[in-house]
Amino acid sequence: MKAAALNPDRPLASRTCDSRSGAASGAGRWGSLLALRQAVIAVAALCLIGGCASVRNFDETRGWPAAKIYAEARDEMNTRNWARAIKLYETLEARFPFGRYSQQALLELAYSQWKDAEPIQAIATLDRFLKLYPTHPSADYAWYLRGLINFGSELGLLGSLSRQDVSERDPRSARESFDSFREVVTRFPESRYAPDAAARMKFIVNMLASHEVHVARFYLRKGAYVAAANRAQTALTTYPQAPANEEGLLIMVKAYDAMGLTDLRNDAERVMRANFPKSKYLAVDPRADGRRWWHFW
Repeated sequence: MKAAALNPDRPLASRTCDSRSGAASGAGRWGSLLALRQAVIAVAALCLIGGCASVRNFDETRGWPAAKIYAEARDEMNTRNWARAIKLYETLEARFPFGRYSQQALLELAYSQWKDAEPIQAIATLDRFLKLYPTHPSADYAWYLRGLINFGSELGLLGSLSRQDVSERDPRSARESFDSFREVVTRFPESRYAPDAAARMKFIVNMLASHEVHVARFYLRKGAYVAAANRAQTALTTYPQAPANEEGLLIMVKAYDAMGLTDLRNDAERVMRANFPKSKYLAVDPRADGRRWWHFW
C-alpha cells in the first residue's frame, strides 16, 4: 500500500492550521453539549423543587365556601379528630371572620382545643368569643365551658396518676372555675347549664375550704399555732357552709389550747358543737384518759 502523497501545491503551514481548526471545532461542540446538559439538569432541579413546594403548600380547602369548611370541621370534631378540626376551624375564622359560621366556629374551636389538651388556648378562644359577642345566645355555654376547662385542669394527668387530694393543689384554677360557673348561675339562671354549674360551685367551695384547712393542718403540725388558727379562721369566714370547716374548727381549738388562749379555745369549741353536733371528732370520749377530747388527734 502506498502512503498518501502530499499535495506539493499546498503549503505545509496550511495543512497544520486545518488540523488545529478541526480540533478546536470538535472541542467547541463538546463544550456546547456539556453546557446544554448542565442547563437541562438545572431546569429539572428547579422544576423538581418547585413541584415539591407546590405539594407542600397544597391546600385542599382553597376555594371552599364557608359552609363546606364548617361542615368538614364539624365532622372531624364529631369523630374526635381534634387536630384536624382545629385546623379547619382556624381556617374558617381566618377566611370568613364575620360570616354566619364564624361565631359558632369559635365555640367549637375552643371545645376542640380543650379536648386536644390545649386548655390555655381554649380559654383564650373563649375569652375572645365573650369579648366579641357578650350577648350571644350561647354566651351561657361559653361561660360554662370556661368553668369546665378550669375545673378539669385542677386535677390534670399527674394529679390523676398520683391520686393527689384536690385540697393539696394550687387553688387558682378552682377560683377561676368558680367565677365562670357563677356567671352562668347569676346571669343565666334559666340556662340548661345552670343546675350543673351550681352543683360544681358547691364542690369547689368545699375544695377551696379544704385547701385552707390543709394548710392550717400543716402549720399545726409544725407548731406554728398562730398561722394554723388564722388559716382555719379564713376557711370558716370565707366558706361558712363548707363541710371542711368541721376539721377547721378542731384545728382552731387545738391551736388556741396550745397557745393558752382559753377563751378563744372555748369559743371555737362552742361553735363546733353547735354546727357539727355529730362530728366524728366529738364522738371520742372526752374524759376517758383524763385528756381533753381534742387531744386524741
